[in-house]
Amino acid sequence: MTKSNKGAVVITGTSTGLGRATALLLDKQGYRVFAGVRTEKDAESLKQAASGFLTPIIMDITKEEQIRAASEFVSLAVGDEGVLGLVNNATAIVFGPLECVPIEDVRENFEVGIIGQIAVTQAFLPMLRKAKGRVINISSACGRIAEPYFGLLSAAKFTLEAFTDSLRMELFSSNVEVISVFPDQLKTEVYKKVEASYDRTFANMSSEAKAIYDKICRIYIQQTVEGHMNGMSCEKTANVILKSLEDRKPKRQYFAYSISSILSDTFLFLLKRLLPHQYFYDLYFKIMNFD
Repeated sequence: MTKSNKGAVVITGTSTGLGRATALLLDKQGYRVFAGVRTEKDAESLKQAASGFLTPIIMDITKEEQIRAASEFVSLAVGDEGVLGLVNNATAIVFGPLECVPIEDVRENFEVGIIGQIAVTQAFLPMLRKAKGRVINISSACGRIAEPYFGLLSAAKFTLEAFTDSLRMELFSSNVEVISVFPDQLKTEVYKKVEASYDRTFANMSSEAKAIYDKICRIYIQQTVEGHMNGMSCEKTANVILKSLEDRKPKRQYFAYSISSILSDTFLFLLKRLLPHQYFYDLYFKIMNFD
């Protein structure tokens, strides 16, 4: 049986969560999915859940040689057809006070959160240009409003938004669309990565730093756990990514939010635009119950 082929799509970070849900949805919808994973175990797990047409590719986006090998493999597979979509989904989770986060975690945050995104985009752009395809960057609310203790994630996502805007202008003449998707908090176990990240930071904190930061960090972690346990399903968010890929006239930004999140985040974003910087962050701190 020949499967309907709507075009080739490359997705990074498909081992778990949103990346996996997106890869499986696009595969089901008839796309030729090349799903980036970091291990053979993850590749096998994804293949078991997908059709025989999904192709896992080993691609740790912090490793230049793996990006190059993956792009060469996909280029040979798609030929002149090119790549219809690149979904930059991979991300790193680093949590803790900026004063104390180990520098190796800081480097990993930016290697995964922005440098790897740019490297993958550079590698696949010739194929995207052939298909007049789309770059879909998975952003975050903290790419619009900086959050305490998620400062490194915010820094990476703010940078990703700048990259997205600049790339959109540069690729205008190539008819390659560049899009941001903003997911709500997702019903995943990503909070375990938050907890693990803070454990690494906490282990190296001085007694003075622990006295300053530990209580408030653990409050924030608990809020993160509750938010993700009650979050939006990855499948619903994957449908928004599918829409951003298929819309005839795509928007620059798509928001995969619940109604309550739309209202609260829009309210905060408007306040940030309207209020003086100091007043906004004083108010934000109170809203988050950190005063």
